Amino acid sequence: MKKKPFLTGLAILTLLFSGCEKQITEVIATDMNGTVSSVPFSETSTEENAVSTLDASDFFSARDFEVGYDETESAVIQLNGTSAVCDSDAVKISGSTVTILDEGTYILSGTLEDGRIVVDAEKTDKTQLVLNGVSIHCETSAPIYVLQADKVFITLAEGTENTLSNGGTFTAIDDNNIDAVIFSKDDLTLNGSGSLTIASPAGHGIVSKDSLTITSGTYTITAASHALSGKDDVSVANASLALNSGKDGIHAENNEDPELGTVYIQNGNFQITAQGDGISAAADMRIEGGTFALVTGGGSENSAQQTSASWGGFSGGGKHSDNGMGNAKPFGDSVSRDRSGGKPTDGNMVSMDGAMVSESPETADSSEDSAKGIKAGGNLTINGGTFSIDSADDAVHSNADLTVSGGTFAIATGDDGFHADDTLNVYTGTIQIRQSYEGLEALHLNIFGGDIAVTSSDDGLNAAGGTDASGMGGRGGDKFGGRSSTSGGSISISGGTFLGTGSSGMAQSFSEAGQGGISVNAGSCPAGTEILLTDASGKVLLQASPEESFSVIIFSSPELVKGETYTLTVGSSSGEFTAS
Repeated sequence: MKKKPFLTGLAILTLLFSGCEKQITEVIATDMNGTVSSVPFSETSTEENAVSTLDASDFFSARDFEVGYDETESAVIQLNGTSAVCDSDAVKISGSTVTILDEGTYILSGTLEDGRIVVDAEKTDKTQLVLNGVSIHCETSAPIYVLQADKVFITLAEGTENTLSNGGTFTAIDDNNIDAVIFSKDDLTLNGSGSLTIASPAGHGIVSKDSLTITSGTYTITAASHALSGKDDVSVANASLALNSGKDGIHAENNEDPELGTVYIQNGNFQITAQGDGISAAADMRIEGGTFALVTGGGSENSAQQTSASWGGFSGGGKHSDNGMGNAKPFGDSVSRDRSGGKPTDGNMVSMDGAMVSESPETADSSEDSAKGIKAGGNLTINGGTFSIDSADDAVHSNADLTVSGGTFAIATGDDGFHADDTLNVYTGTIQIRQSYEGLEALHLNIFGGDIAVTSSDDGLNAAGGTDASGMGGRGGDKFGGRSSTSGGSISISGGTFLGTGSSGMAQSFSEAGQGGISVNAGSCPAGTEILLTDASGKVLLQASPEESFSVIIFSSPELVKGETYTLTVGSSSGEFTAS
């Protein structure tokens, strides 16, 4: 077992869970100042937080944000249904095909019923297209096609409404596989204060085979495949995006270089309905604020979740009052049984009923489909924002490390709320997971601070290795890449307030506690049953009504003193228990 790091910060965690498929290896919650109003960080925690190396300067240039242009220095292209006119020598017009051959600024207005704009400039040219109220439809190709340039800027003129659409097929016109309404072979930036509506019934919305950048503007995109796709990266700042896609809403992937395929988001408004992932990066992803409403794979109700209602029992022991509520067990002084051989192991875990605990069968990968809310193949860092995620697959997922340093999350998922193949660090934020198979899952799970409430059909908190293919009802599930935890493990708490309720199957209390706590088998309690804990003076230390049925109660708080007796009332039953 790896050495636990020294952690600082503040954690307020309310956990609702039922069942546990795997042992919890390591969960740490630390409270350095005993209040809930702030989250102080030491140099140690700040350094550990710096998982992502992505920086805004790597993605945005000053010109990406420039939306102005000089009309007197610009070429004007007037679209006239089946043709166009322009008096610039840098513009070639052949029927309904307009080809731009040089750098500079080009202002487009009018309508093309079945035509396209092609940028074929020098490789060193920077070209700006100003959409000043255009409607361009191309029946068999891309209405805007960047064949060559150094970089193209598409600016939405202030107050204008612009529309681009494809007829439902993409017929090759050269060696490139054009498959989007806006298709660029080179770097592409969109900005401006107007709006753009894109309809792509047979392909992607916007594609860049280099970098795709959006810094302002309002976009409504409906696409059969990805709504936005960048080969090297996709970066968005301050824009408003309404995306409806048959695959991913935002997708970045470079099959030739695993370090590319990144996503960087700096504020903005994102309303994404995707049959695939909401936001997907093959490499790293960093989110610095924004408002996100994501629905993926038809939402959480579209995933058939597995359940584990009766894995063993939560056995008691120690001093307790027999009051009809079942056995009460204080923290520590207990034995767990290994899954493979049934003999006791170390770890100071809550004991079970002595019987072998069988895990539910793993679901084989029957599909490569992914319907995650936010997904990164590399490290994922979230430093703020407001997130509403309803996903068939994981809500927030990283194939490496996942760091949450702020934000408000309202999550319903058919699988995990937050999943990291390696380390999941939560520093601060408000997390409400109202539906999940497992709440927070990672090989190593560290909670430094935050306000977290989890409702799950299996683990509330899970830090374990091996393979996890649960909860997805045929979509596959998560892989831990061969990592595993075979030596048992422990869960420790040294600060903050923790409440866990759920079924007795493999429930595990704290083996290391820097504060008092109790663990109780309360029998069968329906959802909504009130839990009330008071001290000897009658002071209320806990009052809660779990949203799911439960039998086990695990509670720890700085207000509990080890060795002192407390009165616990569950529904109409009451008894005295000693904190340990």
